[in-house]
Order: sequence, then C-alpha cells, then structure tokens
Amino acid sequence: MTARRRVRAAALSLAGLLAATTLAACSSSSTATDDVASQPSAAGSLVVYSGRSEELVAPVLEAFEKASGVDVEVRYGSTAEMAAQLLEEGAGSPADVYFSQDAGALQALEDAALLAPLSAESVGLVDDVYRSAEGRWVGISGRARVLTYNAELVPESQLPDSVLDLTGPEWEGQVGWAPTNASFQAFITAMRLSQGDAATEKWIADMVANGVRAFESNSEIREAVDAGTIKAGLSNHYYLYEKIAEVGESSVKAANHYLAAGDPGSLVNVAGAAILASSQRQAQAQQLVDYLLSPEGQTYFAETTFEYPLVDGVEPAVQLRPLADLRGPAISLGDLSDLAATQEMLSKAGLI
Repeated sequence: MTARRRVRAAALSLAGLLAATTLAACSSSSTATDDVASQPSAAGSLVVYSGRSEELVAPVLEAFEKASGVDVEVRYGSTAEMAAQLLEEGAGSPADVYFSQDAGALQALEDAALLAPLSAESVGLVDDVYRSAEGRWVGISGRARVLTYNAELVPESQLPDSVLDLTGPEWEGQVGWAPTNASFQAFITAMRLSQGDAATEKWIADMVANGVRAFESNSEIREAVDAGTIKAGLSNHYYLYEKIAEVGESSVKAANHYLAAGDPGSLVNVAGAAILASSQRQAQAQQLVDYLLSPEGQTYFAETTFEYPLVDGVEPAVQLRPLADLRGPAISLGDLSDLAATQEMLSKAGLI
C-alpha cells in the first residue's frame, strides 16, 4: 500500500471512529471536550493528546511529572476526536504522545505513518498480542468483554458459552447492550472480522427480534442487571468492580461471566500509547511510555480502574480470570481500526 493510500485508509477508519463518538455515549475511560486543540502548547512541555478522561489519567501523569521532572500538558477529548485531530494536523501537530483507549485508533495512526518507533525494551515488556507488530504503539492496560449477569436470577451454569447463543427464547427481553458505545462497536468489529459480515448482520437482527434492550452506556447496563431489570448484559469486566468499590461486594447482585475462548464476546482490547513521529521531545515521550509500563504505572491502572496490567510482575487489584487464560477471537487488535463498516451495519439496523 502506498503512503497516499495508507493515509486515505486511515482517514476513512478515523472518520468512522469520529462518527462513533459523535453518536455515542463514550465509556467511562473517555470524555469529549468543546475544542480538543484550542489551548496553546506550553513552551518546553511534553504534550499528550489523551483519549482517556482527565479523571482517570491526570493522577498518573502528575505522578510521572514528579518522578521525572518533565512538565506535561494534556489535551483531553474522546479517542476518536484526538486521533482525527492528529491526522488533520499531520507533521505539524504539537502532540508528542497519543494515549488512546482503543487499539484500532492507534493502528489507524500507524497506518498513516504518523507514529515513531518505540524502544524495543519497552515494547518487549508487553505480549505481542497487545502491541503493534511494527513496535509503534504499545498496550498499557487491558479490558475484557464479559457477560454481566444477575446471580440471583440466573445461575452461572445456565449462561451461554457464546454471544451467538443469546438469541434463544430463554433470553427474550432479558439481555442489554449499548450500541452507541465505543467498546461495543469494537466488539462488533471483532465479530465481523472473525465471523464474517453476513453472520454478524444476522446475529444483530436476531438479537433485535429477541427483544434485546438498548442502553446508553455500560454503567447503565450494570445497574439494570444489578437491579434485576434484565438478567444479563454485554459489557467490559471492570464496570462490575467499580460498583463493588462503591457499595461493597455484599450489596452487589451482579457478577461477570467470561465467554469461551475464541468467541467474539471474549475480546480483550487495550488502552495504549504511542509517540508521534513529528515530536521534538521523543526522549521525554519515551520516558512517559516507560513510566506507564513501570510497576508504578501498571499498579495505578490495576488499582484505580480495575483493568488488567499488561506487564509481568504486577497483579490485578481484584479477583480476575488470569489474562493468560483469556483468548479472544483470532484477529489482530490493529484490525479494529476497520470501524466504518461496523457503523454502517449498526445504522442499517437502526441502532445508531
């Protein structure tokens, strides 16, 4: 693929990503701003474009500042907005580091030749499943797709091994999903890539016919499941632990069910970081990436967001199924950049 075609392909992917966040209620790890590039860069500061929210990311970036002495300026927006901004700015971007909530957006920027190589040492800390094959982006934390269910309404022994089985009569009107959510759309993209467009389109239609309940966010799904409004919902693993941390385990009726290895519903996506090829502060940018992959950085995400740490030696803060035991569909996370067809499919079904 020529450089011009790579940029065009990336632009199409990012157009889909931007449409997703314009239409979508973003997950708890992203937030939008009125103008993602309205603030001038502070002289000498390391500029981070963050698709993760200020609430989640600011503490760990402040810890990096104290540990390194490097001043950091952060511009917050949704992952798609920031990626689209970087594509528009090109080599003239003031950004040094891009911190994304999604592997697909990182790969789209790599395909547009906007990312610099990361150090082999830092990239090598993370399993190759969760990083760029070319070493230009690396996963920082992982999140698993799960079926969150009400343990008082349905025993785990009666839960399906595959999302494909949620179309049965026993689940009529009892399952929730969040079609406008970015994580859901990444899951649908993974299903398209692993099962094919025809099978995915049929599954969506069958779910709709079976009375699936649409919610604006994973948090709303969790609350509906916990209240018994529905028996189960498609979500990310950490939303349950946010609820437990808030009210205590004894007060929570919801639980997580991991689907079978290879199933589209077993996707493990990552939040990740990359250095812009145009950055004039690549040494300091690499310091930040190294910090996010350090025991301090990994512990922060394990304990604060209840995500999976991706570096050996750091354990999750809660009882999670081991990351090594989770095997998602046989796709590359970078292929999740192919979001435009997913948007079209969901729009055709009247879901977005």
